[in-house]
Amino acid sequence: MEDFLILAINPGSTSTKIAVYQNSKSIFLKTIRHQAEEIARYAKISDQFHFRKDIILKELKDAEINVEHISAVVGRGGLVKPIESGVYEVNERLKEDLRIGILGEHASNLGGLIADDIAKSLPSAKAYIADPVVVDELQEVARVAGHPEFSRVSIFHALNQKAIARTYAKSLDKKYEELNIIVAHLGGGISVGAHLMGRVVDVNNALDGEGPFSPERSGTLPAGQLAKLCFSGKYTYDEVRKMITGKGGLVAHAGTNDAYELEQRAKAGDAQAKLLQDAMAYDVAKWIGSMAAVLKGNVDGILLTGGIAHNPFLVDYVKDMVGFIAPVVVYPGEDEMMALAMNGLMALRNEVEIKEYK
Repeated sequence: MEDFLILAINPGSTSTKIAVYQNSKSIFLKTIRHQAEEIARYAKISDQFHFRKDIILKELKDAEINVEHISAVVGRGGLVKPIESGVYEVNERLKEDLRIGILGEHASNLGGLIADDIAKSLPSAKAYIADPVVVDELQEVARVAGHPEFSRVSIFHALNQKAIARTYAKSLDKKYEELNIIVAHLGGGISVGAHLMGRVVDVNNALDGEGPFSPERSGTLPAGQLAKLCFSGKYTYDEVRKMITGKGGLVAHAGTNDAYELEQRAKAGDAQAKLLQDAMAYDVAKWIGSMAAVLKGNVDGILLTGGIAHNPFLVDYVKDMVGFIAPVVVYPGEDEMMALAMNGLMALRNEVEIKEYK
């Protein structure tokens, strides 16, 4: 079988992660940290393009990676238009939407842009993105909210959820598209998705803080109380937005966004910390239960992933609540770099359809 060299690029708000894989084997992994003052020099995220690209190329050169042999450059997707899950070759329309931030500015918008620029400088490389957060496979009934001024939106940890679901399917010697799975990504934001035969037909909007509360997001709040707070005159729109996402959840309750710190507090006998940890687990389990209803009880597995899945107390709490539905399997942490690279490998091996962004 032919050997392929794949470069994965994942720009974050304060870091840029890069990895090089030879087929499915990692041969280089680097997290480049960016100082706040470095980032502050740029008015817009898109202005950081050359700064980040140059650093990536320098790191590859220092690591003596022969970039001429790279066959695919896979960038983290960004806030583009809602699209189906899959691997997309970077084209001009995609680049334009990444540049303007059609659904908002985020560092991940740079992923596809940098991937394309690097690929074009190489002899035979192609640039792709895979499973951005805006993957939208919702069934129509899931989009309807309780008032025509509102609609439910799919924004979630698509890259990790899809990768973990495929890993689980492989462990059963099945295809992902043959199974019904619930995946709960437990990180700074929490998303719980119902995967129906390879499509995420329902999921909470984790970016806007819908769903379970998390280290930084308030989750779904009591609507009447929220409306009253918004018109109390005490807070601006931006302040309320921060309450919902960024300064909600554990940050608001406990003054920290570090779930491990909360775990240690609870372990040391802090009753409030234990209550918050239990409440977060309780919230996650409730959403898993709702997704079981979406799948009509036909669930082949419940998968817990993300950094907080390292917490055995929280995991056991969730298992105790939802274990009657289906087997609960834990995949702690997340490996977005591997997920990006493996999507690139599947594209190079013609194991997936390469989709066109329109």
